[in-house]
Amino acid sequence: TENVFSAVYQEQLSGYMAGYAAVKLGYKHLGYLGGMAVPAVQRFGYGFLQGVDAAAKEMNIVSDVVVEYIYGGAFAGDADITGVMDVWYGEKAVECVFACGGGIFTSAAEAAAKVDGKVIGVDTDQAPVIDGMFGVEGMTITSAMKGLAPTVKTLLTAIVLEDNWAAYAGKIESLGLVSADPEANYVQLPMESTLWCDTFTQDDYKALVASMFDGSLVVSGDISAMPTTEVVVNTYDNIK
Repeated sequence: TENVFSAVYQEQLSGYMAGYAAVKLGYKHLGYLGGMAVPAVQRFGYGFLQGVDAAAKEMNIVSDVVVEYIYGGAFAGDADITGVMDVWYGEKAVECVFACGGGIFTSAAEAAAKVDGKVIGVDTDQAPVIDGMFGVEGMTITSAMKGLAPTVKTLLTAIVLEDNWAAYAGKIESLGLVSADPEANYVQLPMESTLWCDTFTQDDYKALVASMFDGSLVVSGDISAMPTTEVVVNTYDNIK
C-alpha cells in the first residue's frame, strides 16, 4: 500500500561472511541451527554454507571441514533443542554453531558452555548477550548482522527531517551492500566483537566485503535448493 515501506535483507551476504570467517578463524566442524525454515533463516543458512565452502577451498582443507545442518522448528530454545545441541557439541565434537532464529541461540549457548564451545550470533551483535548469559567471554566468535537500526534511522530521517517519504512509500527494498566500507552496509559482521586473529584480520574482512561490493564475489540468494558444496554437509529432520 502507499503508506507502507517494506525492507527485506540479503541475509545470505552476512551468512556468507560468518561462514567464511569461522573457517578462516580455525574452526572445521561447524553447525547451523536455524529457527523455522522461513526465507530469511534459509538465506542465512545457505549463505553460511557458501562462505564455509569458499574458505575451505581457499585454505585447501575441504576434506577436513564438516557442517551439521538443522532447523529447530521454533524461534526459542528449549530442552529438546538443547539436547540436540548437547549431542552436537559433545558426541559429534562440533566446535561452533551458527544459531539463527530469535531466541533459539539460548539452546546452542547452553550446550556450548558445557564444553567450551563457540557460537555465532545473528541479526545484531549478540556477543554481549550470549557471552554474558553464561559469563564466558569469547563464546561468540562473530555475529551475522542485518541493519535493523540503520533502516529505521534512514526512514525516520527521510520522513521527519527530509520530508522525502515519497521516495519510500509503497516500495519493497532488498537491503544489502551500499559501500565497500563494511560498517556502512545493511549486512555485516561486528568490527568490535569479532574475534579477529592472524588468519582472519579486519583487513581480510574489508577485502572480502570489497569483493562482494564490486561484484567479483557473488553470493547466491536462491533458496529453492541447498547450495552445492565440496565440504560435507550433514542435514537432519527438523527438531520440532
